[in-house]
Amino acid sequence: MKQKKGHSFKVINFIGLTLAGFINAFGITVFLAPVKLYDSGISGTSMLLSQITPFSLSFYLLLLNVPLFLYGLKKQGVIFTVYSLYAVAMYSLGAFLITDVLPIDVSIASPLAGEDLLLCSLFGGLISGIGSGLTIRLGGAIDGVEVMSVVFAKRLGITVGTFVMVYNVIIYVISGIILDSWILPLYSIVTYGAGLKTIDFIVEGLDRSKAIMIITDMADEICDALSGEYESGVTQLLARGHYSKKEKTAVYFIVNRFQIPKVKEIAHDIDPNAFMTITEVADVYTSIK
Repeated sequence: MKQKKGHSFKVINFIGLTLAGFINAFGITVFLAPVKLYDSGISGTSMLLSQITPFSLSFYLLLLNVPLFLYGLKKQGVIFTVYSLYAVAMYSLGAFLITDVLPIDVSIASPLAGEDLLLCSLFGGLISGIGSGLTIRLGGAIDGVEVMSVVFAKRLGITVGTFVMVYNVIIYVISGIILDSWILPLYSIVTYGAGLKTIDFIVEGLDRSKAIMIITDMADEICDALSGEYESGVTQLLARGHYSKKEKTAVYFIVNRFQIPKVKEIAHDIDPNAFMTITEVADVYTSIK
């Protein structure tokens, strides 16, 4: 299948995704896993399963993430899915190298923070958040729960962030019951908060949808490209420049955070002079038929 102009795979993205996967693996295996703290999403689920079964973290990362990304292939697109699967593979490879190949003892305590749960939770969340945020910036995702949230949140009538939060709360409750202790799950919430803020810093927006306003002289072409790419409606608004007195058209489009880089790329490929603003949207309401 022929790739659209401006939407082919990029070598630099794969290099960045390799780095992102290794960064995420470092945060998880060096700070969180040694003291039995949990990351969020499928990563946290994999950590919990690796502790109560004979199989490794790397095994569960692939086993749980790959089907979810393949399930979201139609909605998220080929490039997003390939980037995400590659990032997960690098995350899994990095975790394997650190725990089973490199001469680093991560079996009892963190090599850098010891058994200090606060330090481990903060730095584990911060570093893994950098890896996750970098992955999103490069057009993918490193955790399958993000795909689940994009696919199912709208059907359930909740936001993407709410879906992820509920999933993580369930993980922490289950881990508390299994461990018969709430200290580690509570510190894992600190990890989740640190990671959340880090991703929010790296990628503009997390919980809410984004409204993109594009001021352009080529509105029809941009609308056709966006409609074809996302199979959703696009709104055109008449506008008039105050200084130039020229008539323009404003394109209004609602996206999730994964789609922002691609939408900007589409608009600038068609009209390099397009002016764009991105704002948060608290709620999106659509008619249910």
